[in-house]
Amino acid sequence: MEAKTADLCDTHGDALRVLEEPLSDFGGLIAFGGPVHTIRAYEDNSLLRAALAEPGQGRVLVVDGGGSLKRALLGDELAELAVKNDWEGIVIFGCVRDSAALAELEIGIKALGTCPRKTDKSGQGLRDVALRIGGVDIRPGDYLYADEDGVVVSDKRLLEAG
Repeated sequence: MEAKTADLCDTHGDALRVLEEPLSDFGGLIAFGGPVHTIRAYEDNSLLRAALAEPGQGRVLVVDGGGSLKRALLGDELAELAVKNDWEGIVIFGCVRDSAALAELEIGIKALGTCPRKTDKSGQGLRDVALRIGGVDIRPGDYLYADEDGVVVSDKRLLEAG
């Protein structure tokens, strides 16, 4: 990602939606961005596995895990799958695990924190739905840009891919 989120905010002002939730960086890429794909799933990562097994085409997966700190929605195996399938980043309103391994992968990952416990696999959740995270509405097809300063969302592409 060429521009910083602070620069995007300076340039685009109120056209951007800025997440108010403090998320931490876990992936090997700190700055990332792309078109959004969404999932809502509480303590079950079945839909994440299905989505990350598909071609990412530079997209960013945004997951509303209900803010749960009890189970990790993403670990090293799913993150490696995301890298293999060309996902640009993953933003999780919930937890990750295997944080040392995640830091070695060429993908952006932001989440609330870590938890060593894995999720249930009951297949519950929804894909391609509007989410509200950190005071911000996020819809499939929006564009998300993230770096060390935070996460911003736009209705349209602000930067060229690459």
